[in-house]
Amino acid sequence: MQLTVNTSKPYNIFIERGCLDTLGGRCAALFPAGAKAAVISDSNVFPLYGERVLASLRAAGFAPSRFVFPAGEASKQLSTVGEMLGFLAEQGLTRSDFLVALGGGVTGDMAGFAAACYLRGVSFVQAPTSLLAQVDSSVGGKTAVDLPQGKNLAGAFHQPALVLIDPDTLETLPPLFFADGMGEVIKYGCIRSRTLFETLRDAGSLAPLMESILFDCVDCKRVIVEHDEFDTGERMLLNFGHTLGHALEKAHGYTGLTHGAAVGIGMVLIARLGEHMGLTQAGTAEQIAAVLRKYGLPVSDDASLDEVIRATALDKKGLGGDLRIVLLRSIGESFVHRLPRAEFAALCRASLAPEGAR
Repeated sequence: MQLTVNTSKPYNIFIERGCLDTLGGRCAALFPAGAKAAVISDSNVFPLYGERVLASLRAAGFAPSRFVFPAGEASKQLSTVGEMLGFLAEQGLTRSDFLVALGGGVTGDMAGFAAACYLRGVSFVQAPTSLLAQVDSSVGGKTAVDLPQGKNLAGAFHQPALVLIDPDTLETLPPLFFADGMGEVIKYGCIRSRTLFETLRDAGSLAPLMESILFDCVDCKRVIVEHDEFDTGERMLLNFGHTLGHALEKAHGYTGLTHGAAVGIGMVLIARLGEHMGLTQAGTAEQIAAVLRKYGLPVSDDASLDEVIRATALDKKGLGGDLRIVLLRSIGESFVHRLPRAEFAALCRASLAPEGAR
């Protein structure tokens, strides 16, 4: 399966079993013979796939090196990117060379940010190995790191030169992280495709459907990104569940609650808020919760509501004193709604606080 993303810098996405072994050949069509290639990966993924990717690059005539960082969201910070940039300089990479992001969303976000910063911009290839990265973060050119004040607050738009999605890598994904990715898969059904949502709701097994699910999610994101490359309008729909989800991640100190789990809870909460406002069809939140439960994802959290509301202060969809939140009219139909921050906080307390606390 192949898709082309027609942004300011067009690129191809291949969804193909075993395509990690063809990475070098695909890159040979894009980069000059003998170019240097820095493979960026983490301590969990590189032992599984790193040597295959290095071998593929060598066979295609490239000179690869590797940078491996400790796995986990805790590494997604400016200091790690600083180490990457120092490594790239030590390796003598130039603007005719490229990076390969081999791993999940943390790897892709950081490697892409390093590529955007190094020499004011070098090319990079996305080789996502987690479900979350395959359906979402590897496509669209958003790169970022976390700050103590919030998630993904330092970053850049930098489109990849190529995305290679190998569904076989999902077979080595621990159940927790497969469920993590399902949070984003379910999101696509919520915002754009009732058909996808119902497929997920009714499926007995995802295994025979996996490639078509990957394609549907990536194609949905492709269309939205082509319409709004720099996240000023329609692309905000991709953040359904993320305003409160990111706030939950921050409340947990980015440990113990995966991104997909946080987004899932955030989707349920924001749907409840929309129902309270009369903007979302009644029963939508429970429909979402039922599908999340089916795939082993939580639908609630014990974090303090006030702490979560405070953590939305630096939400990237904010505009001055207002917050733009993504709501559903019903499953498959989403829209952006603008609210003053104080009104958003009051609505959260009215619709989301436990009965005795309202």
